[in-house]
Amino acid sequence: MRVLITAGASGIGAAAARAFAARGDTVAVCDVDQAALDALQADYPEIDCSLCDVASEDSIDTLFDRVEEHLGGVDVVWANAGTAGPAGPIEHIALDDWRSTLAVNLDGAFLTARRAAPLFKAQGQGLLLFTSSSAGLLAYPNRTPYASAKWAIGGLTRALAMELGEHGIRVNAIAPGAVTGDRMERVVAAEAQARGLSIETVRDSYVKGVAMKTWVDADDIVNTALFLASPAGNKVSGQVLSVDGYTDTIAPY
Repeated sequence: MRVLITAGASGIGAAAARAFAARGDTVAVCDVDQAALDALQADYPEIDCSLCDVASEDSIDTLFDRVEEHLGGVDVVWANAGTAGPAGPIEHIALDDWRSTLAVNLDGAFLTARRAAPLFKAQGQGLLLFTSSSAGLLAYPNRTPYASAKWAIGGLTRALAMELGEHGIRVNAIAPGAVTGDRMERVVAAEAQARGLSIETVRDSYVKGVAMKTWVDADDIVNTALFLASPAGNKVSGQVLSVDGYTDTIAPY
């Protein structure tokens, strides 16, 4: 398969790039972090790496032009790029911060899907994946820009699954819970500062509403994507699949 992953130089995206490449797929990634791209390229020279801001229409167009030229098409497109956005009560959220959070998380997904769709239609098949979040399924206070964008991803997923299904195209989203790694540590620290709480209190809050009382690893998310991109998942579409140890609620601090 030919696989494109946005925000593919670190975190979930890099874990996915490594896993798809390991099973023999042809992989291309993009990211805004040139240093992270260089590090991935050094370790995996077979992965095509390029700089791209997913919130920029021109940048996405350049990315897909490159993918068409280098890969000759694409079978799996994973719109994984996202940003945590600001933390705090709604009255403290600046409009610019709101807009920039939606630009990356939602506009980026839209722009990626818009370029992927005609390629998939021409091939008569394709898998479009979005990265959502448990914040896109549950009440998630003090992170309104991020939560709003991730809720919208669910609507985008289901609408496109209906729109594109007759062309042999499947559309799904994966909704991770709290994923171990530097990104979530930064999120926890920002929430703790915004709420005047200790980092330990906020970190513990992320497992209070989880049945399995655990965070998840990037590989847990990637394994779900590998399933969806395999023959075993060829009738799964229009779904937002939670990989979070069953989060029933975002527990209060």
